[in-house]
Amino acid sequence: MSRVLDGDAAVAAFPLGGIGTGNVSVGARGELRDWELANAPDKGASLPFTCFAIRVARDGAEAVTRVLEGRLRPPHEGDQGYDAGRLAGLPRLARSRMRGEYPLLWVDLADPLLGAEVTLTAFTPLVPLDADASGLPGAVLRYTVKNIGDAPADVTVVGSMANPVGIARRNVFNFPEFEGHPRNDWVDDGVVCGIRFGTDLGEHDLRFGSAALATTDRDVTAKPQWLSGFWQDGVQVFWDDLCEDGRLEPETVQTLDPPPRPEWFTRLRVGSLGIAARLEPGAERDFEFLLTWHFPNRARAWQGNIGLDNAGAADVVRNHYATRFADAWAVARHLAQELPSLEAATRTFHRALHGGTLPPEVVDAAAANLAVLRSTTCFRLEGGVFAAWEGSFAHAGSCEGTCTHVWNYAQSAAFLFPELERSARETEFLRETRPDGRMNFRANSVFGNAPWDFHPAVDGQLGAVVRLYREWRFGAGDAWLAELYPAARRALDFAFAEWDADGDGVLDSKQHNTYDIEFFGPNSLANSMFAAALHAGARMAERLGEDADAERFGAAARRCAERMDALLYNGEYYEQRIDDVDEHRYQYGTGCLSDQLLGQQLAHVAGLGHVLPPDHVRSAIGAVWKYNFREDLSAHHSVQRTYALGDEAGLLLCTWPRGGRPRIPFVYSDEVWTGIEYQVATHLIYEGLTDEGLRIVRAVRDRHDGRRRSPWNEAECGNHYARSLASWGPVLALSGVDYDAPSATLTIRPRLAAPVVRAVFTAGHGWGEAEVGPDGAALVLHGGSLDLARLVVEHPSLGRLEATGVALRAGQAFTAFPLPAPTTPPEEK
Repeated sequence: MSRVLDGDAAVAAFPLGGIGTGNVSVGARGELRDWELANAPDKGASLPFTCFAIRVARDGAEAVTRVLEGRLRPPHEGDQGYDAGRLAGLPRLARSRMRGEYPLLWVDLADPLLGAEVTLTAFTPLVPLDADASGLPGAVLRYTVKNIGDAPADVTVVGSMANPVGIARRNVFNFPEFEGHPRNDWVDDGVVCGIRFGTDLGEHDLRFGSAALATTDRDVTAKPQWLSGFWQDGVQVFWDDLCEDGRLEPETVQTLDPPPRPEWFTRLRVGSLGIAARLEPGAERDFEFLLTWHFPNRARAWQGNIGLDNAGAADVVRNHYATRFADAWAVARHLAQELPSLEAATRTFHRALHGGTLPPEVVDAAAANLAVLRSTTCFRLEGGVFAAWEGSFAHAGSCEGTCTHVWNYAQSAAFLFPELERSARETEFLRETRPDGRMNFRANSVFGNAPWDFHPAVDGQLGAVVRLYREWRFGAGDAWLAELYPAARRALDFAFAEWDADGDGVLDSKQHNTYDIEFFGPNSLANSMFAAALHAGARMAERLGEDADAERFGAAARRCAERMDALLYNGEYYEQRIDDVDEHRYQYGTGCLSDQLLGQQLAHVAGLGHVLPPDHVRSAIGAVWKYNFREDLSAHHSVQRTYALGDEAGLLLCTWPRGGRPRIPFVYSDEVWTGIEYQVATHLIYEGLTDEGLRIVRAVRDRHDGRRRSPWNEAECGNHYARSLASWGPVLALSGVDYDAPSATLTIRPRLAAPVVRAVFTAGHGWGEAEVGPDGAALVLHGGSLDLARLVVEHPSLGRLEATGVALRAGQAFTAFPLPAPTTPPEEK
C-alpha cells in the first residue's frame, strides 16, 4: 500500500535514521524537518539555511535555480513571517508528490520552468535480523534528475546544511545558540568527500558530536563554510554564487563583520556540497548524498517524567553505534563502502513485505510502525543493551524504563530484530527481578542506577514471562533460557503470593496495570495473562528438566483457566468480578474490556495455543468487536485524551453494553489506542474473525492518512509510541508462519482467504518469503540461514503436508511441493 501524498499533507513526516540513532525526517514537500540527532526528541526543530537546491542551465536558455522542495503552503503566519533561516523567499518547485513505503521513500518534484524532472529516493538501510546493519546513524539522499528538454543541460544539485553540533537552545529569531565553537572542514579521503561538521567541545561533553554531508561522486563543487554574520551575508553570497554558474567557490574569510560581533550568530556554521553534471536530452543521472551523524554521549540516567533515580545524570554513557564508529565521517565511509549490499538487502525486504499478498492495510501498518524502533523512543547502549521509552514527547522522552506493560504489546522487534527483545528480557530477569520475585516494570539498571521503588505491574511482570518463552522459542537457545529461568520462576511464584489472596489460583488482590491504576478483585486482563504465563513457565521448566516446576505450573495453569472461566465468563465475554464497582475508583466491573484477553493473544503469538476455552475466547473477542468498535465517533462522549474523533472509526478501550458503568471508570477507558486496536485485530484473526480484524486495522491507517496524522507516527502518550509495534501481529496471524527453534520446525498455516498467500517471514537466523497455494508451497531465503527438521504446511486445498531436512542459505529456494519458488515484482521506480 503506497502512501501517495501531495505537498499539502503538512503533517506527513518520514523518519530517516537507524535503530537507536535519532532521526531527521522528510516532509511531503521534500523538505528536511524534525532534526532529532542528539539523543533527544525535538519535533519541529529546523536547521536554518538547510536544504537542497538545483540549477539547470539548458544550452541557449537562461538558467533556472530552485530550492528542491514543493512550494510552501498556507497558513503563512508567524511573528517574523518566515524567519530568514527558512529561506521562504527563494523559489521552489510547483509540484511535489511523496510516496512512502517504509523503509523506502520517494518524492517526485517538478516545475514547468525547470526543464527537468527530479525524484528523491531516501532511506536508511533496514536488514531483518541484523540490528547493527539497521542501526546506522545516517541516511541516503539520492536525487535522480532527468533532462526532459530538447537541449543538453548543465545540472548542479547542492545540499546546504548548518552545523548541528553543540546546539543548546534557540533564540527569538529561531536561530540555534551553541555550546562550544562549531567547525566545518572539507575532507576527501578517496572514498567519500564532503563536509565534516565538528566542534571544540570535549569528547565527554553531552553535546559533543559530529555530522557529515558527503558523496562518492567526484564531480563536486563546494563552499565548506559560508560567510557568517548577523544578517544574511552568507546565504546571499551562496545563492548568487550558485545561480551564476552552478559552481561554488570557497570563502577566504569567515565573516565581513569586524569585532565586536554577535557571538551567537557567528557561531552558526553553514556549508554546501554540490554535484555537477551535463545531461543530454532524455538522459538521467543520480546525484547521491550521504547524511550521517554521531552523537556518542547520553546522560547516565533516564531524566524522564516518572521519577526514576537520576543520580548518574552528570555522567555519560555511550551509544552502541559510537562503539562501532569513531565519528560521523567513519559512518559515511562505511555507508558508502557497504551501500551496494545494504541497499540490496533493504530493497529485497521492501519487495518481500510490500510485494506480497497480505492486505494492503496490514502491510502499511506493519511497515510504517517499524519507524518506532528507529525513532527517539528507542536506543542501544554500549554492549548492545536495548532500552526504550514508551514514546517521545515533542522535546523529551515519555515514560521511561522500557516499561514492561507497554512493551507487552510490541511484536515487531521480536520477529525482525530478536536480539533487541532478548536484551530487554536479560535486563528484566537478570537485573530487575528482585530476590522475592518482584519485577520492576521500569528498568533503571540499564544505567546502573538504583531500582525504582514502586509496586509491580501484574500484566507487565506476567507478560515478560510469556515473552521470555517467545524469545527462547524463536531461537535464543537453551543456555540463554537456563540463565534467565530462575528469575522467571521467582516472578511466577511472586504472583501466587502477591496477587492471589485466597489461594484459589485466580488473581484477585490489588493489581497495578497498563492503565496506570490498580484493578481489584478477579479480572480478565490479569488472569488471562496469568494463565498464559503459567503455560509458558511449564513448558520452559519441562525443557530444562525442572519436572517439579513443570508439573506445578501446568496444574496451576489449568486451574486458573477453569476458575477464571467459571468466575468471569458471563456467557458472552469476560468481566471483572467486584461486589461494588465504585468501592475503588477506576474499575470496569461488567464492562467489555478490549484487553480482556491480552494474555490469550500473547499466547497465540508465542505459539502456546489456546490457554482458555476456545469457544468462550472466540465469543469474547467477538464481543470486543461488536461493542467496542465504532464506525463513527461523532456521537462518542469522552473527557479523556483524544486520538480519534468525529467521523473517524476506532476501537474504544472499554464499553458497558450490559450497564454498570462505574461513576468514575478507569482512566483511558473512553480512549482509542492503536496498539490495543492492533492486538485485538490480531486476536480476531487468530480466532477466525478475519474480516473484523482487518476492518480495525484499516480504521487505524485511515486515520493516519498524512493530512490528519502522519502515516509514520502513531501517538499515544508520546510520538512513535511503542504499543503501536503490535502492528506486526496481523502479519503473523494472517501468514500463519510459526517457527519453533527447539524442534527446528517451521509451520505455515495461512488464515487469509486467498488463492495464494505470499508473505515475508523470519525464522531465528534466516528470513525470506513463504508462498502457499492450491498446488503447493515454497520458500525462498533472502538472508541468513535456515535449517529445519520439519516444514509443515496446512492449507484447505492441500490438507496437511510435511517435508523434512530442509536446509537453506541466503539466495536459495525450496519447493516443498509442485509450486514454483516465490517470485517478487520488479522494483517500482
